Amino acid sequence: MHAITIPEPGGPEALVWDEVPDPVPGEGEVLVEVVAGAVNRADILQRQGFYNPPPGASPYPGLECSGRIAELGPGVSGWAVGDEVCALLSGGGYAEKVAVPAGQLLPVPKGVSLTRAAALPEVVCTVWSNVFMVSHLRPGETLLVHGGSSGIGTMAIQLAKAVGAKVAVTAGSKEKLDRCAELGADILINYREQDFVAEVKKATDGAGADVILDNMGAKYLDRNVQTLAVNGRLAIIGMQGGIKGELNIGALLAKRGAISATSLRARPVSEKAAIVAAVREHVWPLLDGGHVRPVVDREIPMSDAAEAHRVLEESGHVGKVLLVAP
Repeated sequence: MHAITIPEPGGPEALVWDEVPDPVPGEGEVLVEVVAGAVNRADILQRQGFYNPPPGASPYPGLECSGRIAELGPGVSGWAVGDEVCALLSGGGYAEKVAVPAGQLLPVPKGVSLTRAAALPEVVCTVWSNVFMVSHLRPGETLLVHGGSSGIGTMAIQLAKAVGAKVAVTAGSKEKLDRCAELGADILINYREQDFVAEVKKATDGAGADVILDNMGAKYLDRNVQTLAVNGRLAIIGMQGGIKGELNIGALLAKRGAISATSLRARPVSEKAAIVAAVREHVWPLLDGGHVRPVVDREIPMSDAAEAHRVLEESGHVGKVLLVAP
């Protein structure tokens, strides 16, 4: 088969479409013939040499894909060869085939094409696990999403609105904020021109955000704590703004606030399976009913993954960038 390899870390040109051995499904795994994969910020970090796959994972980038089951490994039940699926991966999505633990498979939702289903697993599992399983967003509460026009952001807006929450977003242009509004965002904040702390406080009569989904890390840490409502929950899922920040514990105590920081890739297979099962139970009915949809900016041939990385790094996109296999 062919896959995107990274012979040496570097810029987008470091991504090489090359012939590699076919993966073999092990105990409890299936082999998926990939139709499409999706590009995530973690893939860029891996390309740059900063985010290696966990032990035993595929060496190729790609944390989610869609395709058809080509082979069942030993001990797999409940799936059949030919089933159309999408999958949460520890790596290997930038390839024509990938071996996946069966517990990380999801059926393609009704009304979503097989190609566009590749945009779902990583973002839905990230949002559901952080905003709902950890931070327990409830109807009537306010969620602040940093990077509202990203793949994570566009899904977070839709899921929060589906459960009856109010949604505030930050983005860097009017065009991106307009797209967030179309998805249901209530409070639109241009982070280049406005102070999100002041804007969220103003829109909530001084209360603040009950839950904050943050992709920035250190840069926003202090201001996120300022923005939290009493009993607020800050979920950190990224480090685009740095890895070390100063935390005012007194301010956090005054808010009776909580901070969590999670990632999906390195979790044990059993934890990923539990998140996928929760997503299938709670989110898939929303997708099947057309209440939630993947937002896809563009589709690019997988062999031209370098161009997809350039698109993501330029940050002009809204939603997901997909890689389509030959």
